[in-house]
Amino acid sequence: MSINIKNIGLTDYDDALTIQENTHQEIVDGAADSVICCEHPHVFTFGKSADKNNLLIDANFLKKINAKTQQIDRGGDITYHGPGQLVCYPIINLRKRGIGVKKYVEILEESIIKTLKEFSIDAYQINHLTGIWIGGKPHTPRKIGAIGIRIKQGISMHGFALNITTDLDYFEYINPCGITDKNVTSMLEEGVECSPMEFFQKFSKIFFDLMD
Repeated sequence: MSINIKNIGLTDYDDALTIQENTHQEIVDGAADSVICCEHPHVFTFGKSADKNNLLIDANFLKKINAKTQQIDRGGDITYHGPGQLVCYPIINLRKRGIGVKKYVEILEESIIKTLKEFSIDAYQINHLTGIWIGGKPHTPRKIGAIGIRIKQGISMHGFALNITTDLDYFEYINPCGITDKNVTSMLEEGVECSPMEFFQKFSKIFFDLMD
């Protein structure tokens, strides 16, 4: 089954969410699956189980750093989206493909890890913690990607965010995904230069192969 690509570039979170919802409805009505790829202006999003105390700044400081907050219906806690971060929203009819939620998340994780490997970055998962991690002993693991999905009518929404040239200072204003004892990193921070679209082009090939 084919998967369409929708590259919407730097798009406000609200507008991207509308595109997600419209694409979801199209797939409910029988259209082909899609992957939406984009970047967002500075925004902190709260998942359904988020603790608002994991946002460490007030409304005045939000304005100072040109950021906003958004409550959304994905799983997980708080995360940050901003320029230089690849955000992907696969809108996939899992029911039609016969793929369960656990398997779908595993495919997302494996696709990201395999793509990072092509850029000479060794990444992995940590049991009971969602997301993509690099580093480890003797250093603290560093989170390079966040995953948060929702399944609606058997079709996936939301997806993942991967830090490529992201301004990591914005993660200082939150407890990312509610985690306080681990660091956040980016591909650029790890010495690898590429653009979000360069990463996406390699990722999409791997992801599409694993979805077949």
